[in-house]
Amino acid sequence: MSTEATTDESAGILLVDDMEDNLIALEAVLGSLNEPLVRARSGEEAMKALLRRPFALVLLDVRMPGMDGFETAANIKRLDQTKDVPIIFLTGAEDDSGYAFRGYATGAADYLTKPFDPWVLRAKVSVFLDLHRKNQQLERLLARQRTDYEEVGKQLADLEEELTDPQRTRIKELRHLLEKR
Repeated sequence: MSTEATTDESAGILLVDDMEDNLIALEAVLGSLNEPLVRARSGEEAMKALLRRPFALVLLDVRMPGMDGFETAANIKRLDQTKDVPIIFLTGAEDDSGYAFRGYATGAADYLTKPFDPWVLRAKVSVFLDLHRKNQQLERLLARQRTDYEEVGKQLADLEEELTDPQRTRIKELRHLLEKR
């Protein structure tokens, strides 16, 4: 697990699998991306992690004891706080072909079978990380734009108040100048 401090730019990747070897493999493949990697060994742990901090992406094993990947994904998509977090399902190649359909129906953004090609997984994860960063940039721009609009609105209200106050000498002078034209 990476110990890097999280910033707005690096929300991190949640790795959910009940098998230690699978978590180690995911960390080995994704470690070079220099993003925080957080482990969860069950669906319940994943939900707790998602409620504690933001994530750019969830890599979710389908078959786990207790809450399986499909149930975990349904819970993730049900909550306002987590509904927009993309999910990539990971499952064994021998699993039922209906799993892919069920995964997408549950709200998965992608679905990969194990063993996975490390280059393909890293490329897919990189795309979701880039999308996350771009979404954060847009949110910051929108927040800045709202602040700018509020400031302009306040300035217009101040100007309107000044223009409608007949007691102000400056306004009288401006009116006098305007009437001369």
